[in-house]
Amino acid sequence: MQKLEINLDKNKKIFFASDFHLGAPNKEQSRSREKKIIRWLESVEKDAAAILLVGDLFDFWFEYNHVVPKGFIRFLNKLAELNDKGIAIYIFHGNHDMWMFDYLESEIGATIFSNSIQLKVNDKILCVGHGDGLGPGDYTFKALRKVFKNKMAQWLFKWIHPDIGFGFANKWSSRARINNTVEETHEIDKEKEWLFLYSQKLESKQHFDFYVFGHRHLPLTLEINNESTYINLGEWINFSSFGIFDGINFQIEYFEPDAN
Repeated sequence: MQKLEINLDKNKKIFFASDFHLGAPNKEQSRSREKKIIRWLESVEKDAAAILLVGDLFDFWFEYNHVVPKGFIRFLNKLAELNDKGIAIYIFHGNHDMWMFDYLESEIGATIFSNSIQLKVNDKILCVGHGDGLGPGDYTFKALRKVFKNKMAQWLFKWIHPDIGFGFANKWSSRARINNTVEETHEIDKEKEWLFLYSQKLESKQHFDFYVFGHRHLPLTLEINNESTYINLGEWINFSSFGIFDGINFQIEYFEPDAN
């Protein structure tokens, strides 16, 4: 597991968000969500030492050698602006945007992670990742993930005309997207939460103070034991939820909740 260390000053915080799914379900709603995300980034700017965007920022993303997807200019420009101001930007591959290569690194200065990482913040240790392909079950998706990660599959897709390739991929993304409702948050069965089970199993081998994932699309805070907590960051289609870590405590908050 790749390691990252952040020395957090007393008056600074680390912010986490996941599953923006920009591009879905249509241009109008995506643009409205994009503007909301930018307002959120502006609201945390003064307190942020780092911002971790934990996968599925885009509903679909593929970088050709000389071509990237249209749109999202406001969002990408804001990330570049934050990086220029000295705020570290870390972006994780999700299952919808795992074909993210070096464009965001070279253009906005972000650091890209393909898998979960061990994050050390002062004296706390966090496991952070998107969460796709982890835990028990979901064998069909795990098989597909291996295909999508395959270099040959990526090379073959590159030779499909973008209009055809993106048309097909966007249809697949709309089917693959996890859709949850607010009602699901009322009763959570830990034995059915595969990322919680994964965290629980990993905790039996190696201690983390917090396990922080996206992918599940539900804002969750579940105790693993007295010293370890599982966090799911939720998503921005229904919840606009995000995480704040001050070096000691991790909490989930909601941005402009009355506007959802």
